[in-house]
Amino acid sequence: TMLQATAKLCCGIAHDHLRRLPGKYCSPPLQPQEKRAEKRVLKAMLSQHLTGIPLGGDPLEIPEPAGDISPCHFSRVDLSYIAQGERALQQALSILQEHTSWQTEAKLDVGAVVSSATLPGLGKVFRTEMVLAVPAAQLHRELFEKIEQMPQWNPTLSHVKVLQHVGTDTLVTHEVTAPSPGNLVGQRDFVSVRHCGRRKTAIYLVGSATHIEPLPLQEGCIRAESRLSCIVLQPLAGDPACTHFTWLLSMDLKGWIPVSVVNRVLPQSQADFIKHLCQHLSVTACP
Repeated sequence: TMLQATAKLCCGIAHDHLRRLPGKYCSPPLQPQEKRAEKRVLKAMLSQHLTGIPLGGDPLEIPEPAGDISPCHFSRVDLSYIAQGERALQQALSILQEHTSWQTEAKLDVGAVVSSATLPGLGKVFRTEMVLAVPAAQLHRELFEKIEQMPQWNPTLSHVKVLQHVGTDTLVTHEVTAPSPGNLVGQRDFVSVRHCGRRKTAIYLVGSATHIEPLPLQEGCIRAESRLSCIVLQPLAGDPACTHFTWLLSMDLKGWIPVSVVNRVLPQSQADFIKHLCQHLSVTACP
């Protein structure tokens, strides 16, 4: 059918372009199961927007965006960003659904529990969990829709800019950390694809490193990479005013940093972020 032909064309374009993006970022070759997952995602998206009829095997519920937006209006680069966002989401879902042996690292003052696991292809992944007295929709607005305003309430960031919007659920962003005297890591900047997905009542905010032209290196910064970031916002059963907040984080900070320092800095950065978020929203953790 015409829909199937269009789906195959767009899937091929997205996969081919993602593999050949210029510059530092180059996606590793897709495994057969990743290719199948990527094609299912894009075919499902095309089916929903062009006909409204599901094709089956859809791994994610993709909401209808506002306005007249369809995959036919996306460029090849746009499709590559969407595909990268969906791949990151599927990777995060796999991690969350598997019975991984997580080891507790710390219990933080903000009420969060930090655990970690070493996973193939990602290295050490930190998972932070807590319950916040904020509805999931409000957290979604603060962490995705209003992402450029983050430096106003998070002093660890000096700059966040959305470089490109792709539809309503995919962004390309540039973030720069704030300089901090005595910081062992130093100032870093990140270029990331950020993607929002929904499954049942949960909202998934994922991110991974990408490359965009032209975006030169920032003076005084080292270009670091997010291997995977996924924040899960799950309304608390019986109390939708509270949200079960889960954050998976794996980063390559680049530069010559001892592993022991990295393993201390990343969970601390999660704790600081949550603390500043709670202060901004004037909330505390739910009991």
